[in-house]
Amino acid sequence: MNRRMFTKAVALTPLGFVLSPQLHGQQEPGKEAKRADPFPSESKGTAVPTQHAAKSAPQYGKRPPIHETEPFADPVVFKRSSLRPRVRSFALGQIHLDAGPFQQARDWNRGYMLRLGNDRLLHNFRLTAGIATSAQPLGGWEAPSSELRGHFVGHYLSACAFMIGSTGDAVIKTKADELVADIAVCQKKLNEGGYVSAFPSELFVRLDKREKVWAPFYTLHKILAGLYDMSTDGSNSQAMDVLLGLADWVDVWTAARTPEHMQEILKTEYGGMNEVLYDIAGLTGDDRWARTGDRFNKKTFFTPLAMRRDELFDLHANTHLPQVLGAARRYELSSDYRFRDVSEFFWETVAESRTYVTGGSSNAEAWLTHPNHLGLELASSTHHQECCCAYNMMKLTRRLYEWNGDARLIDFYERNLLNHRLGAIEPETGRTTYFLSMSPGAWKTICTEDQTFWCCTGSALEDYAKLNNTIYHHDDNSVYVNLFIASRLDWTEKGIRIQQQTRFPEEAHTALTIEAAPATPWTMRLRLPAWTTDAAALKLNGKSVEVLGSPGGYLKINRVWQKGDRVELSLPMHITAEGVRDDPTLQAFLYGPVVLAGQFPKDGLSSDLLHKNQGPEIWAAPDLQIPAMNSGGKPVAEWIVPVPGKPLTFETVGQGQNVTLRPLNESWDRFAVYWTVT
Repeated sequence: MNRRMFTKAVALTPLGFVLSPQLHGQQEPGKEAKRADPFPSESKGTAVPTQHAAKSAPQYGKRPPIHETEPFADPVVFKRSSLRPRVRSFALGQIHLDAGPFQQARDWNRGYMLRLGNDRLLHNFRLTAGIATSAQPLGGWEAPSSELRGHFVGHYLSACAFMIGSTGDAVIKTKADELVADIAVCQKKLNEGGYVSAFPSELFVRLDKREKVWAPFYTLHKILAGLYDMSTDGSNSQAMDVLLGLADWVDVWTAARTPEHMQEILKTEYGGMNEVLYDIAGLTGDDRWARTGDRFNKKTFFTPLAMRRDELFDLHANTHLPQVLGAARRYELSSDYRFRDVSEFFWETVAESRTYVTGGSSNAEAWLTHPNHLGLELASSTHHQECCCAYNMMKLTRRLYEWNGDARLIDFYERNLLNHRLGAIEPETGRTTYFLSMSPGAWKTICTEDQTFWCCTGSALEDYAKLNNTIYHHDDNSVYVNLFIASRLDWTEKGIRIQQQTRFPEEAHTALTIEAAPATPWTMRLRLPAWTTDAAALKLNGKSVEVLGSPGGYLKINRVWQKGDRVELSLPMHITAEGVRDDPTLQAFLYGPVVLAGQFPKDGLSSDLLHKNQGPEIWAAPDLQIPAMNSGGKPVAEWIVPVPGKPLTFETVGQGQNVTLRPLNESWDRFAVYWTVT
């Protein structure tokens, strides 16, 4: 199956234009996919007005003002000048998930990982290296005929590494170490200057000639990233040897091409090759890998972003998101503000003008409209919010947060985590979705056990292996409590241990108990989310403490902490409506940060619709009438009310057809998120 959603054009009848087949199939060599412009009278490439637009753009070197020159017109030369982040992450092993929905999702994911045998995962690597194998091949995108084969194995290695780093899982550790050792055997047997993959290097010959080929560097990025993660979080020294051998092959191959030809090559999807090479440079201290990473920066994409212009219309979303992650990593290594400009403006324009109520973005894997036309975007297709995009936007958000410590970035992260990611894994099986559709009457289409292996299957494997990684951050003398998830923190270097007990969001409350602390003062910073109210309440050891601060920031408690000290934070939640800018009648409803979905039966949906297609093929499903809502001019809390005795369950009142609403992340029937409200 092709990575794109369709192998043929899809008619968009509400817009009167047709999706380009190049976008949903393999692009013609040397050509960028283009689509008819639904707004031909509008100016393309204009800056998107955002709440941040007024701030002056940071300067680097002696460059002219950002609007007067193209920031990447001159050759990009790497010079190391590492950024010191404002807040820093903890090692995965310092944050432990306790019983709750996040630990449960992690365990479902682990179960799926263990059901996939190493011989099957290695089958294509061995075939490519000329090593005999009798394993039953995997199907879908990992089939021996797929040009993307091997991508999932890279994701798998990363997921193993994150699981090892988070939990010390000995079973996963043994399985992952064996995978690395066998890939090393394949690399040695190939004897091609460090090259190793599940497909022969002949695919790169076709790429070089600009012939039709399905994204070989995309797959190589996943393998490199998997080896990198195994060498760090997975504590596997052999992975570093294999990694540097493969990186050496990439350096030699790309150095033999002119910069102009490399820019042509970058028109074929290449994942986050720049990011992983910068990661290697950061780990090893060797600038060689950063210079190699610089060959993977696509100037036609970065230039308008650095100049604060949204030119994302018609671009394939998850082709470009990993490239921005690479720009962010480049900034961290070099302090070159051009790459910060790229990263921050991309985040701003996607998060503020191209994002659905759940925190996800994209439609049919692309951005089909200009910014601030989400209503039209919703009508353009039923395949909204590719899960890879949600995962990568969360990764980018986390990087930006570490630069500035802005709690509003965690608000965005939490919205995505609670509504998109937590609800994209099927209970018990651990299998996951490709899209999270916002179309009325949609459902969640789940991958198969061993015949699918979409890109989103792989990124989900990583995601659910490290659900602990953003609960807490720190600076030199503070713990930042960012997410309300049952967990324990062990800041070994400071002698600080904290347990967080919560049933959030079922209960709008969390409690943190100090289990160990040094004899010197330090600060606990508690996130006060933008979705709560001024009635938020704080108690320390049972006594009320005045809340100084407003929603959208942090509450600060500085003291000499004692073992047994207990902090309790109450965060009132209320029903809100969130519309879209280009259609005020189109609204979604939230309770605090939780997106609510109307519940409808999934009677008549075939097995293929539920488990084989990439997304909800709504046109092939039994017709389902989704009622409109009539507000009667009243506040939403008067006509959407809680159901007594049922947490996070609501019902409409006074409507022609009343409906029950529950969290989207718990919705496994058909559902509706956006409603027509009069």
